[in-house]
Amino acid sequence: MSKTQCFHCSLPAPEPVVFFAEVEGKQQPMCCPGCKAVTEAIIAGGLENYYQHRTESANPIADLSQRILEELRIYDRPEIQKDFVQPADNTKSDDSRLVANLLIEGITCAACVWLLENHLQSLDGVERVIVNLSTHEAQVTWHSDQIPLSDILLAIHRIGYKAYPWRADHQEAMLKQENRTFIRRLAVAGLGAMQVMMYAIALYSGAISNDMPEMYRNLLRVVSAMVATPVVFYAAAPFFKTAWRNIKTRHLGMDVPVSIAIGGAYLASLWATFFANGEVYYDSVSMFTFFLLTGRYLELRARHATARAARALTNLMPPSCLKEIDGEFVRVPVSELQPNDKVRILPGDAIPADGILLSGSTSVNESMLTGEYLPIEKQTGDTLLCSSLNVDHPVEIQVTKIGDETRVASIIKLLQRAQQDKPAIAKLADKVAGWFVAAVLLVAICVYWGWSGVAPEDAFWITLSVLVVTCPCALSLATPAALTAATGYLHKLGLLVTRGHVLEGLHTIDHVIFDKTGTLTKGELSLTQVIPIEDCTQSLDQLTAMAAALEAHSEHPIARAFSITSQTFTASEVKNHLGMGIEGTINQQQLRIGRPDFAFPQSTLKTPESDGKWLLLADDNKPLCWFRITDSLRPEAAATVKRLQKMGKTVILLSGDTESIVANTAESLGINQWQAESSPDDKLSYIQNLQSKSHKVLMVGDGINDVPVLAGADISMAMGNSSDLARTSADAVLISGNLERLADAFNLTTKTRRIIGQNLAWALGYNLAALPLAAAGMIAPWMAATGMALSSLIVVANALRLSRSAKPTHSSGNQHADTFTKEAVV
Repeated sequence: MSKTQCFHCSLPAPEPVVFFAEVEGKQQPMCCPGCKAVTEAIIAGGLENYYQHRTESANPIADLSQRILEELRIYDRPEIQKDFVQPADNTKSDDSRLVANLLIEGITCAACVWLLENHLQSLDGVERVIVNLSTHEAQVTWHSDQIPLSDILLAIHRIGYKAYPWRADHQEAMLKQENRTFIRRLAVAGLGAMQVMMYAIALYSGAISNDMPEMYRNLLRVVSAMVATPVVFYAAAPFFKTAWRNIKTRHLGMDVPVSIAIGGAYLASLWATFFANGEVYYDSVSMFTFFLLTGRYLELRARHATARAARALTNLMPPSCLKEIDGEFVRVPVSELQPNDKVRILPGDAIPADGILLSGSTSVNESMLTGEYLPIEKQTGDTLLCSSLNVDHPVEIQVTKIGDETRVASIIKLLQRAQQDKPAIAKLADKVAGWFVAAVLLVAICVYWGWSGVAPEDAFWITLSVLVVTCPCALSLATPAALTAATGYLHKLGLLVTRGHVLEGLHTIDHVIFDKTGTLTKGELSLTQVIPIEDCTQSLDQLTAMAAALEAHSEHPIARAFSITSQTFTASEVKNHLGMGIEGTINQQQLRIGRPDFAFPQSTLKTPESDGKWLLLADDNKPLCWFRITDSLRPEAAATVKRLQKMGKTVILLSGDTESIVANTAESLGINQWQAESSPDDKLSYIQNLQSKSHKVLMVGDGINDVPVLAGADISMAMGNSSDLARTSADAVLISGNLERLADAFNLTTKTRRIIGQNLAWALGYNLAALPLAAAGMIAPWMAATGMALSSLIVVANALRLSRSAKPTHSSGNQHADTFTKEAVV
């Protein structure tokens, strides 16, 4: 055996020693690359005194906490912190407060969030801790002159979690691993439950008929124990781990009685199996574990979808761009850009940074940032925003802002901040569960103590009956079962609820805020009005068909508004004038359509005052016709607004469109409160201002620009044709596109809360009624397990009544359906 010991951990180092680290000018032997790396990190951090004053070896058994602390000291170095730590206030140079963005491994439920936040905030020097259940991210604000970051990380480790500097790739890998592990646990529980139930049926049949030979009964019990064992020790492991963590931190959660029931029933079943004394409950243990894991897996999937929301925003930014170097444009990574660089943007390319247009003109699609559905014309000197799309022709910009300073980066920060500050709507069951769990455990202890003095041989079985009969299965199912039935019903109607708190919280909503484009409107350009010029001799159909023939040669979004028109003409010699319009020949007549100064430069006609985009069609001699392109209202929008207002909700319109367009839209829908030209920052501020006045806000939107406010609202809803990011960030998705389903959801909320109340009353009533009977020894464990199952079935059956809710109300009004108005100017 090797006699050379590792200098760091004192374990034997293999001969010949191949790893060394320099300590105080001397090469010390290392057993592995890990110890070498840790030693070098300790020395580089100026912590040589650790080796001078340590009294024991740095091995895992000698002093694990000290070793972990020394390894974490590297995160106190400023050059390491620069990637995940920022000053809490950049305006104060003497402020010692720092904010660290961490990724926490091991979070499984809301109880984990509660534990982390309360434990860390109890540390001296820690000012604020916000843990996001969906993304596993933690934002820690602390005073660096009072406590080092390594002490905070060690405190996290000591309560059973691991913390790392936040990195997108690390987060994605962790979420994938969590998903794989959960699927494996779910598969083990599902397969085990099905298999054990087969044996349980045979055992029950044999017990009823009393003709099963004891040898076969014992064999089935042993096989059932073998199948149930991996279910308990692997599939149910998260329950035991969380329960133990809760007990250590003196916080009673639902996992405490769940773990006691699973573990107690399993151990009692093992005792009955190998000592032929008592009943077995392997089927109850396996099925209970499987059902609990199924519910938590559905919650896990929803949380993971939210975790990908912020990362999706970064995909809007192009990976490379054409940068001018020595008079030539060379493709380089966007990360190499600096302010004042000159960049060329080709048609169809995304703009890599915020910048100023140096020359020429183009149209830019900024819908993902501003919500404006029409491409915006940009002239020399105008600002172009990072991640917007160049529509027309090549342009060159001078970079003004890069990276975290760009507009899209600010939206990402708003999203993260809004998600972290999002208020949690506590479940009604959780308010009762803590006290209920404490009472059950106290009663169980008293029952065991009491029966130990009367009939010691029966004390364990009676106590087990108490735990099983009062196991909060029905209590834990009361709220989720009703929510599942209600959300399933809404899904059939076309409203997909992706967060459990939606139906619980809708009854508190008093303000409903709508975005305009793509929400109250269809988000699609359409031809809504044709106005021929006074002395025009062509018919309206002919004018429209000629315009469609020209627009058929364009890829511009406006051209799609003419695509529904029948093509009775064919245009030839067509030329696209970028940012201006199109010209071509139809039946030997030269025609132009587009901006008035392009279609007929010498014209003195005034553009009609109605909202929308106005195009002029003209020939070489005179203007012919005006075409109005708009985004039309949804047919049910007005009826939905009216229904919401009758329910007592305040309806507000927030939009990035111009004031005149928003004002007209609000007036046509009967909305009294509105705000135009609203940026994502403005919308989020508006929401937070309402919330500061104790109002509860529901936000309905569809674009990426709505993501921060969707995340910041108490409840959020995205339209079915929304961006992927908006749908992921929202609490519900209106997949049918019918706004009236929102009003139906409010109606269903009242019935859902009533069902939840009934379920909770039954679950508590059953437990309170059965508890004294079990404590008196009048209920055997098998009777307790049967009662537990029946109680859960009653709760589920009551919740299923929500699936038979009345059919939704449909609006009969169609006054805002698409219109195609043809008018003549007299």
